[in-house]
Amino acid sequence: MIRRLSRWAIALPVALALAGGSGCGSGGAGAPSAAGSFSGAGAKEVTVFAAASLTGTFTELGEVFESTHPGTTVRLNFGSSATLAQQITQGAPADVFAAASPATMKTVTDASLAAAPATFVRNKLQIAVPEDNPAKVDALKDLADPKVKVALCAEQVPCGAAAVKALGAAGLKVTPVTLEQDVKATLTKVELGEVDAALVYRTDVIAAGGKVRGIAFPEADQAINDYPIATLTRAPAGDLARQFVDLVLSQQGKDVLTKAGFEAA
Repeated sequence: MIRRLSRWAIALPVALALAGGSGCGSGGAGAPSAAGSFSGAGAKEVTVFAAASLTGTFTELGEVFESTHPGTTVRLNFGSSATLAQQITQGAPADVFAAASPATMKTVTDASLAAAPATFVRNKLQIAVPEDNPAKVDALKDLADPKVKVALCAEQVPCGAAAVKALGAAGLKVTPVTLEQDVKATLTKVELGEVDAALVYRTDVIAAGGKVRGIAFPEADQAINDYPIATLTRAPAGDLARQFVDLVLSQQGKDVLTKAGFEAA
């Protein structure tokens, strides 16, 4: 079973942080994948820090990795790429970093804490509205109406930076009623009916199923985010880190990601 690190755990010293997850490692061999297979005595762990928008796909890929690496546990920590990058530079123990923008990855590479990153997918924004769309939003310009309650990601996180680009391309000024720290929290505001609309990634709209409706808009093409992934130079499990990255970059990884709505890099 995939283990997820709680947000508070990674801020603690290494030993306590690694104890902060829940669940247990999967056992038993599966069919070999593009990532190869692993054999070795004793349990192994690989810790992956990944953008919140990768929650579904990386959980699935983590399960694939565990099935082809018997005795290995994948620990996943999802959140804002900006927050994760800060945690890595502050010494949080991790093996792999998958960010939602080159800018947030640069924070880590500039600190000489990551190998050369590879772009593995791209993502674009959509307008998310409640299923019944009470504010009758059908275009990006509608978000500039002060009567429409809008949620955006904070500008320092990738989904917020993309929103700023898209709105700038449209020449629009939008005053959000809330700024959230990652895309999942932003989408939740729509799902709960607390706002009329939000700018989130198309993949998150797809993952939400029937809870929200997605509205495409042309300016999203001018604010596409590239997603880089890299092994970390201080990775406690360097070999496993490289193998996990290989899985993400493999055809099997691409199939999982594009099925979820990401665009191939």
